Amino acid sequence: MGETPLSSCPRAAGAEAVLAMLARDDLDAAIEAGLMDLLPCPPGCTCECATHWKVIREAQQRLRVAWDARDRHRARQLRQARRAAERDARRAPAAAAQPAARPALPPSAAAILARAKARAAGHKATE
Repeated sequence: MGETPLSSCPRAAGAEAVLAMLARDDLDAAIEAGLMDLLPCPPGCTCECATHWKVIREAQQRLRVAWDARDRHRARQLRQARRAAERDARRAPAAAAQPAARPALPPSAAAILARAKARAAGHKATE
């Protein structure tokens, strides 16, 4: 990126500052200055800034690729977290979710148990 001014091009007004930031490797400042909003010259433009626009266009493409990769990574993390939660839910014992009700004793078993308790209470009272 030489010292050639871009001012002869109508679209170059904002591009000069961004181009200088890219030359300093200050990508954050270039993004803040509108790197992703810059558009190249329209077809038929006879300006001399085609090489400068090439640098800007390549920076935009690299940034889009990086942002797309970041989005894919975030989506993958969300998918993995969702799958882990589903897997943990499947592995959790069903009894923990709902305590089982004790079945009632059949009447005959209840009568036997009552007599046994009465005998045990009678033996304890006599001791």
